[in-house]
Amino acid sequence: MTRQPLPPFEVCVQSGQLAVRQALRKVFEALRPLDLDVEEAGTIEIVLAEVLNNIVEHAYPPTGPAGPIAIHFIQQPDGLRVKVMDQGNKLPDEKVPLVTAAPLDVELQDMPEGGFGWLLIQHLAKDVTYARVGKENHLNMRLAVGLPS
Repeated sequence: MTRQPLPPFEVCVQSGQLAVRQALRKVFEALRPLDLDVEEAGTIEIVLAEVLNNIVEHAYPPTGPAGPIAIHFIQQPDGLRVKVMDQGNKLPDEKVPLVTAAPLDVELQDMPEGGFGWLLIQHLAKDVTYARVGKENHLNMRLAVGLPS
């Protein structure tokens, strides 16, 4: 079965406790025509959940005001291009963190806490870039899903 191209679309939510769940529900409703397999859907869910959780926790921390989160999608021959924008706090050093896998062969009390999100994002997504544009964060990436079959 040949997949039909998906028209570009956008999902917008307000940051907060339910933002990630709401955004993922809207994303998968819009992606339904692609008939994604389990692995493709899992990749999208992991990457977007990590990105959105970072925004909700760090860009718009619970102690501060909520703000908008917009996710733009464009299907291209090499996958799904995703742009996530928010008006929250910028990334430290205004760049995507360089991360490496922490050693896991250590005692339980010496295991690192957190920091795995960016590792997952960079492992599962391609062409990950970040820019602060005015007062907005722009995170761009490509997910190799929904490719023509």
